[in-house]
Amino acid sequence: MKTAAFIFSLFLLTPFSFSQKEKIVVVIDAGHGGSDPGHLSCNKNHLAEKELNLLIAKKFGGYIDQYLKNVTIVYTRTDDSFPTLNERVDKANSVRADYFISIHCNANHNKHVHGTESHIHSHTSKKAVDLAKEVEKEFSSRAGRHSRGVKDSEDREHSLQVLKYTNMTGILVECGFMTNENEANYLNTSSGQDVLASALFRAFRSFITKEHPSISFIKTAPSPASAAGASSSGGQTAKPASTVNGTYAIQIMSSKTPLDTKGDSFKNLGVSVARKELNTTATYKYTYFAGTYASKDAAMKDLEKVQKNGFRDAYVVKME
Repeated sequence: MKTAAFIFSLFLLTPFSFSQKEKIVVVIDAGHGGSDPGHLSCNKNHLAEKELNLLIAKKFGGYIDQYLKNVTIVYTRTDDSFPTLNERVDKANSVRADYFISIHCNANHNKHVHGTESHIHSHTSKKAVDLAKEVEKEFSSRAGRHSRGVKDSEDREHSLQVLKYTNMTGILVECGFMTNENEANYLNTSSGQDVLASALFRAFRSFITKEHPSISFIKTAPSPASAAGASSSGGQTAKPASTVNGTYAIQIMSSKTPLDTKGDSFKNLGVSVARKELNTTATYKYTYFAGTYASKDAAMKDLEKVQKNGFRDAYVVKME
């Protein structure tokens, strides 16, 4: 009986010792593509939905690459191709993904309709509901968009194939309405795409850190000395920026293309923003710094305010 009790105890303990995940897999699906343009903007000079979806998807994945570890990203497409819905589902299931996030832009016959939506298959999936709610919260607070909430098959009165037949927690996000003039203009700016991708990233990061407490996701920030003179991805020196004159500054983000330092992305910070171009062949070629400070203590006083205004990964660096 003692032997049987020991084996039974071992059986109970074994799953806990072997079921711990070391990393997760997320499939990022840029909707439409190729011969399927998706929705078209009210402005004929704007990009088609398929192009916007891909830009936001790549920026979202770029933020994951830059700030997280132990996350494997699988894209359903990285160019202007058109995987069928079956192919997207099969790809996600074949890599045994933990999460599936499909990125789209919306349209409506009423040009006044605007806002973001996050779609799930059913409210019976608590994880999908929680992830979708987190996304809508970030779209509203971080991106300053009007949230139209979380919607399921009953709300839509139809199922979405990529959510119904994938075997993992999945959501489909609508980043805005291309038929609304103001929203279409926003979607067609690099800064707007950056902010939406950043909101997606923050929602995803917040969700997975709660859902997988045993996995370390956050990359260690570079030391102030190295951050001042090198990019996080290429290790190359940065060109001096004449607008950064203080001894210390707050590094807030990086980007692939130059952003307007006086644009909407930075207007709520309350301090001036300077941009540095990095001498690098890496993807992220521009780094942004908020404020100029004579001491580290002075910079630290503003750091919390900067983080609360949407740049949670900001940190103080010493400038040369």
